[in-house]
Amino acid sequence: MKVEIEIPEYDAIKGLKIVWEKNFEIRAINMGNDFVIEANKEGLISLAKQLLSIAYNDLFSGFHIHYEEATCLDKGSASFVIELK
Repeated sequence: MKVEIEIPEYDAIKGLKIVWEKNFEIRAINMGNDFVIEANKEGLISLAKQLLSIAYNDLFSGFHIHYEEATCLDKGSASFVIELK
């Protein structure tokens, strides 16, 4: 299977455009030694696009995106951060 996607370019003024698929659902669960990300198809596609955006833009070490219940995660989710090393 071949999939083509458009990756938003980083803008020094506006930052990185975060793209969410319509009807996405993502829940993060902290289970002690394990951290589970549970998502529907649209949620997984959204996360994949964001990871690719971080990987393919010429971003600085330490660039990160916060994922929180207040902004994008399902109610009761644990917060997490994805950061470029």
